[in-house]
Amino acid sequence: MSGQVVHFELPADDLARAKAFYRDALSWHLADVPEMGYTLASTAETDEAGSPTEPGTINGGMLERGEPVTVPVITVKVDDIEQALAGIEKLGGRVVQGKRAVGPMGFTAYFADTEGNVLGLWQDTAPE
Repeated sequence: MSGQVVHFELPADDLARAKAFYRDALSWHLADVPEMGYTLASTAETDEAGSPTEPGTINGGMLERGEPVTVPVITVKVDDIEQALAGIEKLGGRVVQGKRAVGPMGFTAYFADTEGNVLGLWQDTAPE
């Protein structure tokens, strides 16, 4: 299925401070991914693949504030990022950051909608 909200990203000016806040205030489990400059934020129990086990919940990430993530971003799953970006542009949106690989897990991109809101796209890597 395509179009589901599957992830969020929170930018931070002081990542250590932000991680301490969310860990202590909301009991999020945080796991640094140093090679990506990223911190995974688990808001719910996860399975061995890191996916939430409770229906309707999502996990996310935290990173240093910078383009294209300067404000909180929600990420939507699509079957084909390039096709989705083409449709977004056709409807008046714009590509903020094109398709990029995220290790072996999948691909991401960012776009601005017609109101200037930046959202993320996610495409799973095709199973081999």
